[in-house]
Amino acid sequence: MNIEKKVMGNLTKCYSIAPLRYKERDHILVAAEKVDRCLLFDTDGNLEDTIWTEPGGVMTMVQVPGTDGQFLATHKFYSPNDSKEARIVIVTPMEEGGWEVRTLADLPFVHRFNIIERNGVNYLIACTLKSGHEFKDDWSTPGKVYAAVLPEDLSGFNQDNQLKLEVIKDNMLKNHGYYKVEEQGIQTSLISCDSGVYQFIPPAAPSEPWEIHHLIKEAASDGVLVDFDGDGEKELAVISPFHGDKISIWKKSEGEYKEVYVYDQPAEFNHAVYGGMLCGKPALVIGHRQGERNLFVLRFNPSTKTYETEMIDRNCGPANVYKYTKNESEVIISTNHGIDEIAMYTLKA
Repeated sequence: MNIEKKVMGNLTKCYSIAPLRYKERDHILVAAEKVDRCLLFDTDGNLEDTIWTEPGGVMTMVQVPGTDGQFLATHKFYSPNDSKEARIVIVTPMEEGGWEVRTLADLPFVHRFNIIERNGVNYLIACTLKSGHEFKDDWSTPGKVYAAVLPEDLSGFNQDNQLKLEVIKDNMLKNHGYYKVEEQGIQTSLISCDSGVYQFIPPAAPSEPWEIHHLIKEAASDGVLVDFDGDGEKELAVISPFHGDKISIWKKSEGEYKEVYVYDQPAEFNHAVYGGMLCGKPALVIGHRQGERNLFVLRFNPSTKTYETEMIDRNCGPANVYKYTKNESEVIISTNHGIDEIAMYTLKA
């Protein structure tokens, strides 16, 4: 691949990335893990606005479907040891300028969440890394997965009138990983924790229960489903264990996922992950935050029947990545947490 890099800006402990459709144009949101700003960029990497200056602690941002620039975000998740005050907020652009921020739900230790749709109903699914905390590195209270129907009109929610969330799965120790995956036309959630990787399927109707499948039992930090070898069945790519150094590919055989590949190079504190098409081929993009702190691509070579890697950047310490297509090129936005850098990589085959 031909790779061109552009530094969009610098943001201390930059972390979360999300697309935002606003004023009939595509934009990119970037926010900080610690107390710092949330920024709005155009898809060329130019800064357009500052959404807020604090409090930060932003792990996830997701646009509210059908809106012009309204999105949900986590606030005050600063680390696994400092997230008792974490919550999900509603962020709305104001006609006179500026952005209104209101509480949707107080949810201590909320780390990842998303909005997924089935049969015309939007569901909020939210994952807490843990459920309580009394001292540093306290993991005695496992996290949970919560869900609720997300109303079309969010104007009535605030600190005094919050969205009620229901626990749909508990005992999720080190509940870290989330990835939205479409399966047979249905949006599903891939959620990873110490007891493995689970797939959550939203109900066909709000009165029905969620369907939950336990895909593998290996402790996992993140997982994504991609058909790497083109046989029509998606493989499971996994980072393990929590913030771990192992990258593996699992292939379904006789109804069960079995490990078929393990990346053999040091990759400490794997964190950033994208799984999907890249320059016309299925790919896994991984970034790790310790050691060499690289950002690289992993692909299956059908000729040699092996997985091969290609480097995108070195010594940058990516926290998260987001990929989109623009002007027949593929673009990866990376929050290079290790060097406080927001970077744009334009890739051409």
